[in-house]
Amino acid sequence: MKSYQPPSRVTLRDVAKTLGVSHVTVSLALRNSPKITEARRAAIKARAEEMNYQPNPMAAALAHFKQNSKVVPVSAALAWLNFWPQPEKLRSYAEFDLYWQGAKVYAEKLGFHLEEFICNEKMPVPRIEQILHARGITGILIPPHGSHPIDWGDFHWNDYSVVKFGRSVPQPDVNLVSADQVSNTLLAFDEIRARGYERVGFITGQSASRGMLFQGGFLLAQRFVEPSLRLPILEVDEVNPMLSLQTTRQWFKKEKPDAIFTDIRNLLPLLEKVGCRVPDDVGLAVTSVLDATADSGIYQNPEEIGRVALLSLVSLIHDNDRGVPKISRQILVEGDWVDGKTLPKKV
Repeated sequence: MKSYQPPSRVTLRDVAKTLGVSHVTVSLALRNSPKITEARRAAIKARAEEMNYQPNPMAAALAHFKQNSKVVPVSAALAWLNFWPQPEKLRSYAEFDLYWQGAKVYAEKLGFHLEEFICNEKMPVPRIEQILHARGITGILIPPHGSHPIDWGDFHWNDYSVVKFGRSVPQPDVNLVSADQVSNTLLAFDEIRARGYERVGFITGQSASRGMLFQGGFLLAQRFVEPSLRLPILEVDEVNPMLSLQTTRQWFKKEKPDAIFTDIRNLLPLLEKVGCRVPDDVGLAVTSVLDATADSGIYQNPEEIGRVALLSLVSLIHDNDRGVPKISRQILVEGDWVDGKTLPKKV
C-alpha cells in the first residue's frame, strides 16, 4: 500500500520559470520592491496567485532571522505627514516627539528611513502626493493634529499603506495606534485611591474628542466605589478654561473632591482661581505627565507607541495592504503610573 504523498509546494523558482525571469525578481516583486516596475510586479503577483503560490514559513522565518542578525542598510523611505500650521510645534511636544523617535529608530532597524513632509500652502496635498509617487514611497504615518483640520482633497489612498496615531485625525479611517486611555484611567484611579484619596473627580476639555475614552474609563472605575464617592465629570473649555470659572467653582463647592484626574495639560491656573492649592487642598494627576504642569499621573510609553505604529505600517507594506480598510484595527499601548509632587500620599 503506497504511503500518502502531499502535493508538492509551488516555489519561487516554479513561478519564475513560467515567466522567464529569475527567482530573485519574483521574490522582490512579491515584496513590493521599487527595484521592480509596477507593471512587472502586477504580472508576477497575478501569476503567483494563479499558481497558488504560498510563502514557505520556514524560509520566511530564516530570512527574518538573518535580517535581524545584522545591520540593515537603509533602502526605502516612509512618510510622516505634518499639516500643523506651525510645523515645528508638532514635535515640540515631548509626547509627539517620542512617537517620532520610536518610529524612526525602528524604521532604520528594518531597513527604512522615516522622513517628515511639511504640508502647507507652499506644499499642498497634490504636490506632496506627486513627490511620494515619484520617490516610490508607499508607507505613510499620520501623527496627531489636535484641532488642526486636514483637507485631503482627492488623495489616492489606494496607493498607500497608512497608519495614524490616535484619533485626532478622523479621516482617513485607517488602522491606528494609540495609548490605551481606558486602561490608563483605570490604573490612575486605583493609584490615586491607593494614596489615600477618596473623592476623585475628573475634569476634561469639552473640545477634546480624545477625552471621551478617558471619561469612559473614569465612569467604569467609579463602579467599584460606593455611590456617595462617585463624582460627576466636569467639562470645561480646554482652550480657555477660565471661561468655565463659575461652573468649576460651583462644582468644587458641591462635590468637594480631594483629588483631580484630568486630560488638560495646564489646569493649575484654573484651580488657583477657584481657590484650590495643589497639593495642599487637592491632589492633581494627569492623563499624560509629558508636557503637563502636573508631575503625577500616566506615562503613556510614547516611544513604544511609535515603534508599534512603524511595525504595523511595515507589516501592511509587506502584505501589499493599501488604502482604507473595510475593517480598521486599533492597537492600544498600556501606560505606567508615575509618582510626583502634585499627588503625594495623604497623611
